[in-house]
Amino acid sequence: MKHVTLRQLKVFEAVARHLSFSRAAEELHLTQPAVSMQVKQLEEQAGLPLTEMVGKKVFLTAAGDEVARHARRIAQQLREASEALDAIKGVRGGRLSIGVISTAKYFAPRLLAEFRRRKPGIELNLRVHNRETVVRQLADNEIDLAIMGQPPQEFTTVAEAFADHPLVIVAPPDHPLADRKEVAPALLNEETFLIREPGSGTRATMERYFSDVGIVPRQVTEMVGNETIKQAVMAGLGLAFISAHTVSLECEVGRLVKLPVTGTPVIRRWFVVHRAEKELLPVAETFKDFLLAEAPGLMADRPVLKTR
Repeated sequence: MKHVTLRQLKVFEAVARHLSFSRAAEELHLTQPAVSMQVKQLEEQAGLPLTEMVGKKVFLTAAGDEVARHARRIAQQLREASEALDAIKGVRGGRLSIGVISTAKYFAPRLLAEFRRRKPGIELNLRVHNRETVVRQLADNEIDLAIMGQPPQEFTTVAEAFADHPLVIVAPPDHPLADRKEVAPALLNEETFLIREPGSGTRATMERYFSDVGIVPRQVTEMVGNETIKQAVMAGLGLAFISAHTVSLECEVGRLVKLPVTGTPVIRRWFVVHRAEKELLPVAETFKDFLLAEAPGLMADRPVLKTR
């Protein structure tokens, strides 16, 4: 692929991201035939088809996945080069792309809002996904920094803890154990627990805690996402082991209660993470320093839970 152009890679990256030639054309202010021509020329350079049509849907081939991954990296490196030159010139501002696992979405926007208030010239791009997706984005250099509770082990990273992450067991307010001052773990063995999907950091922490204290639920029901789990607990479908950040409002208004189970809250840590080999630009370094210095105080402004 000696004669591939940056324009071809840019066009193909848009097609791969949208899985649509028309949406890529709209984003890039090109005609759809122009987008198709650029992709066709790139396929000729690759010697392999990069996309395939099934019905009216566009899918990437294995070769397309690989080219798209490299195209994203190249685009990111060009952006970093531009911002590094701006920093040398003394230009204020910059662009920061942050990946946040879904559990952190309950506090991350407040931190970002305060950071932008202090640094109004900075353009922020926040991406909220499950842990698996954030790890992939970090690996593919699609984001500058990630906020997560469990740094990845698949590749080498720099991970710095910036705040506590308490996890608790919640129940509906009319649950028989809701008024107890202390709940022994063994009392939960007859309960149904609503649990996160495999790959969730919350689920991994729950499984370790349950193993340590001997909790073996009578039944478990797997659900995707904290919001679904909260609604299901409020409806009386079971209990949940969940991040305290996600249920602070519901506990404050009495829709949920924290059960005072022995050994809870389980305290983990929130980390700001980047690839070890990544050279952070000034804007990313500034945000990381902001988290380490200011996040604990900002997150403590509003109590995580209100005890019944």
